[in-house]
Amino acid sequence: MELMMHVPLSFCFKCACLKASTLRDLEEVTVVEQDTGVLTQTTHTPIYLELPHGAWKETGGEQNAGEGIVIGIIDTGIYPHHPSFLDNTQKPYPNVSHYKGYCEVTAEFPEGSCNKKLVGARHFAAAAIATGKFNASIDFASPFDVYGHGTHTASTAAGNHNVAVEVNGLSFGFASGMAPRAHIAVYKALYKGIGGFKADVLAAIEQAVSDNVDILNLSFGISHPSAGIATFFNALEIAMLSAASANVFVAHSVGNGGPEAQTVLSFSPWICSVAASLHDRIYTKFVTLGNHATIQATGLAPGTPGSKRHPLILARDALKRNSTSNYSIEECQNSSFYDEMIVAKKVMICTYSTGFVDGSFTVEKLVRTVEELSGLGVVIISAENLYDEIDFPMAPLSFPAAFILTKRETAAILNYYNGRPNHEPKIRIHGTNTEFTHSAPIVASFSSRGPDSANDHFKIAEVLKPTIMAPGKDIWAAWSPIADRPKDFKDQRFAILSGTSMAAPHIAGIAALMKQKNPQLSPAALQSALATTAFTTDKFGNDLKAQNPSGNVSTKLGPATYFDYGAGAVDATAALDPGLIFDAGKQDFVDFLCTISGAPSIVKATTGIACDNNKFNSQLKKEHQSSSSGSMPSSFIQKPTDLNLPSITIANLTATLMASRKVTSVGKKIETYIVTVNEPKGVSVRVKPMKFTIKPQETKELALELRPLESSGHPSFGHIKLCGNKGHSVVFPVSVVSKVLMEVGCA
Repeated sequence: MELMMHVPLSFCFKCACLKASTLRDLEEVTVVEQDTGVLTQTTHTPIYLELPHGAWKETGGEQNAGEGIVIGIIDTGIYPHHPSFLDNTQKPYPNVSHYKGYCEVTAEFPEGSCNKKLVGARHFAAAAIATGKFNASIDFASPFDVYGHGTHTASTAAGNHNVAVEVNGLSFGFASGMAPRAHIAVYKALYKGIGGFKADVLAAIEQAVSDNVDILNLSFGISHPSAGIATFFNALEIAMLSAASANVFVAHSVGNGGPEAQTVLSFSPWICSVAASLHDRIYTKFVTLGNHATIQATGLAPGTPGSKRHPLILARDALKRNSTSNYSIEECQNSSFYDEMIVAKKVMICTYSTGFVDGSFTVEKLVRTVEELSGLGVVIISAENLYDEIDFPMAPLSFPAAFILTKRETAAILNYYNGRPNHEPKIRIHGTNTEFTHSAPIVASFSSRGPDSANDHFKIAEVLKPTIMAPGKDIWAAWSPIADRPKDFKDQRFAILSGTSMAAPHIAGIAALMKQKNPQLSPAALQSALATTAFTTDKFGNDLKAQNPSGNVSTKLGPATYFDYGAGAVDATAALDPGLIFDAGKQDFVDFLCTISGAPSIVKATTGIACDNNKFNSQLKKEHQSSSSGSMPSSFIQKPTDLNLPSITIANLTATLMASRKVTSVGKKIETYIVTVNEPKGVSVRVKPMKFTIKPQETKELALELRPLESSGHPSFGHIKLCGNKGHSVVFPVSVVSKVLMEVGCA
């Protein structure tokens, strides 16, 4: 049995179902929650995010950026010998006196694995062991990372600056974390063969908070909204509330369930829930056919020798005459099936099928097959039963290869190959080029989308999720060389991965820079600064787009909304100087929870604070007095939309709704702000005052009135913008999921 101190009145233990039922009936027990599994959800992104001349410069350059801040990584552990985590840098790392954690020592994680960069490392596996699924021979009861995921996220957040990236003998530049001088503390709670269990994750969060980490990164999540009165009372969400209440900023991946709407799996307002975008670096590749047609491809691989086109052969047409096998012949997994005399000095066409997706087949075996047959290269097409636009693996190859992106382009190659019986088909594979676009960021198709879910029946919550968006597609970062999945990166020290798991540590690292510059800011204030300075247009000023936008998933690329990217794409430099912040603390979040129907009875048990009915009655009286006088009140009855967030989200607007927001100046000078409103379609929005002057550290209150003008079941979006005369621009989104204009008849 394990007792939690920061997660109020909570403990984890193993029991039979009958005993669990008995516990639920006890008057002293509020919630019994079954443990469930949790799932895991770079070289260029610091430049793409303009850190060298922006946020790093503002925090003393890359030799100082993040120094003194400890980022806790709850994940699959860490490979401590990686150069991204060593402290033998030109400038010595300082001691971090506020951090209270320590470094476990085991056979795989010997003395000296930690240092002044990697300041702590623990592992948590009690729940995994209790299930009988933990295998010490492959999972390792230590902080050592045999999976790679934790090493990747840790280096994205805070890996050392200017570490050379080499894979399969090829150079891909130099890597750096977002906060390259920040310190890393690792809490391993996820394992190679089994994923993770919530009880182990809760224990890891508890320990990280007790150890005084400044930032927490959680690149994993539950598989679906949990049962119960509200998603916000899930044990993981409450643990993150406890972390935020202890002044720990939490970055959490929203999940990879996109592009469908309402798939986010990070629910609560005290969490910075991170969506994933494509950034502006793309790897381009082409193949040229014998008929001079050029077809787009992908893959990190060289081209075929010289500038001429070479003979092309389909895998099935290269089989030995006596071959009787039908297994994997299209996928090129065994060279013994084919006639080397047929394949030699040709480019072979192989097929990417479901076997590659589930791990039965590998690109490594495919390439080895063609090499053993003395082929010059390989073109990899997609199987007919796979969806269009496959997300092919991006592992670098030293052998000429090209992945064909779509079914249309696959058909073009096969039609050319089969359509000229009297001519030998030929092809040239061009080498990979690196290009930089200006259309980024684009919301990645896999990134989970809003609106937020209030419960497991998918009632819509009045909290904007995602919170923010950061790069999460094709991210280079450190890797554990003993990790064998994906097999393409075995024995390598870097890997290129995609997912919201890769996006969250970008925000964790940027939050470390913000905390370094503004140590007084609370987690809510840091989240506010990120959100209100985010951008929603690309470098040409065009509105951001999403792959398969949640409002119309059948569209390959279309207009994105706040439910796709949250407040917008992160602007690290602007977030260091937001001008105004929307702050909130534990009591505010408790008041928010108390507004949920049926929740007051469990709020005290989960948070340690009881709902204050007197406060609600007092606020109700104030609203009644204000409405009687016809004025817009300065404070209102507590409802979800009253929480002081840098956004306002309304699930169903059926009548005039009044809310308030308090802004606090974190600027250095007196500043005058002018308010402008971009109204959501079919909604009237009023703000008072429309102009105000605010001193440093002063707080002002804004009164908001939203009224439906038409009935619609379609979400509509707008924003409120506060423009200061000292250069600050503060934007917060307004999202209305549905609205009903009530008809009033004659009495």
